[in-house]
Amino acid sequence: MTPTASIHPTALIDPSAVLGANVSIGAYSVIGAEVEIGDGTAIGPHVVIEGPTRIGRDNRITQFASLGGAPQDKKFAGERTELVIGDRNLIREFATINRGTGDGGGITRIGNDNWVLAYVHVAHDCQIGNNVVFSNYAALAGHVEIGDWTILSGYSGVHQFCKVGAHAFIGMGCLVGHDVPPFVMMANEQQGRPRGINSEGLKRRGFDAIRIAAIKRAYRILYMAGLSLPEAREKLVEQARESDDVRAMLEFLDHSERALAR
Repeated sequence: MTPTASIHPTALIDPSAVLGANVSIGAYSVIGAEVEIGDGTAIGPHVVIEGPTRIGRDNRITQFASLGGAPQDKKFAGERTELVIGDRNLIREFATINRGTGDGGGITRIGNDNWVLAYVHVAHDCQIGNNVVFSNYAALAGHVEIGDWTILSGYSGVHQFCKVGAHAFIGMGCLVGHDVPPFVMMANEQQGRPRGINSEGLKRRGFDAIRIAAIKRAYRILYMAGLSLPEAREKLVEQARESDDVRAMLEFLDHSERALAR
């Protein structure tokens, strides 16, 4: 523990925990064995962090969050697994993020600059990119992959082993049971279906009209032209020669292991 860490006297810190400079720990929080917390991270009151867990710099974790708990998987037999969280993330009240499983890669990973809002659940072995927003009550089952800049609206959920591409938008209450390509917007329906591209989000992130138009053309080929997936893919190969964004969609399709949301 560094001498510059600020620890409330009621907090319980395991002797093996490693705290960086200017870390603060609030009242009644519990920091377990094999937990590492990077410089400038603020832990609120009543937070529980179990290890092995590594947390980066300048994160803010508010009251009653539970991080690094054992995976909710009946196959888990106590093997050593980890939770790894990057820098500058906001994790709000009652969020739960579990460690990985031995047969699922062993690590649940959260990137940088993400917002994990109240009552969000991130299950074992999930891989989360950067700048992702999880609105209240959003939930991921195990082994889910979420690309950069994705937004998951309130009460949305993603089925185990699904992948959601970068810049996608999952609508409120939408349940995702298939892979969602980059840039695609899923409808507010119990069984989510694609409903166009996330054009407003792309504009906010600096995509110009030419890039957005190319993504829209790719979406129409994939979802509106009445083509089979192999036929659509062949068309996308042609477009990908002139658009890095279409190439990203094509690469996602090539690495999709579950059925594609169509």
